[in-house]
Parts: sequence; structure tokens; C-alpha cells
Amino acid sequence: MESIATYEEVKDLPNRPDVLLIDVREPKELEDTGRIPTSINIPLGTLRDVLTSEKEKTGFLEKYGRNFPGLDDSIIVSCRSGRRSQEALNIACSLGFRKVRNYKGSWLEWAEKEGLKSS
Repeated sequence: MESIATYEEVKDLPNRPDVLLIDVREPKELEDTGRIPTSINIPLGTLRDVLTSEKEKTGFLEKYGRNFPGLDDSIIVSCRSGRRSQEALNIACSLGFRKVRNYKGSWLEWAEKEGLKSS
């Protein structure tokens, strides 16, 4: 399976509730720029803990408004420019998640195509 997600796929995510979009930027970055619709924010530094902690699993729906992803659920990761999201993809794959893709264009591409400020 291709491990890269495109702008068009991410743009269609409101029609794809089966796909989880995780933005791994820091919360301050999202405050400054905004976020991609349907994304949830799990900063890269906490991603491994969130995806492995039983406490996080039980509170995931309440905290993020989405169900905790199963190992075969589709996940797309994004950040600002695609570097941290590649790290996030590597982390998720190392934990056994099999359908993870990197939105390589991430926020910079999204903002450009949507006519938003990128930084």
C-alpha cells in the first residue's frame, strides 16, 4: 500500500469518517495557523504513549471525539511540512498499525491550496 496521502484524499476526509487524520504539530502551532478539518492533535512527542497507553485508549473517544484506531484502521498523519509526520508514520508502523500514510504536503500544502496563511 502507498504510504503517501495526497491533498485530494485529505480534502475528502469529511466524507471518510473511517479515516483518522492525526496532526502531530504542537498545540501552539495549531493555534497560530489553524488545522485541517477532521484532524485531531496528538503532538509527535506524545504519539507513542497515546497509541500504547491503556489509559489513553479508554479515554480516547472522550478526549479526541474519535474512536481509538485499530491496527487495521486507516490513519493519515500530518504536520507542518511532512518531516514530523514521517516520524509519526514510522512510530505508528513500529507499533503494528498497518494502514498509516503520511500527508507529505502537510499544513504548508493544505494552506497554500486552501488560500490560508501557512505560518
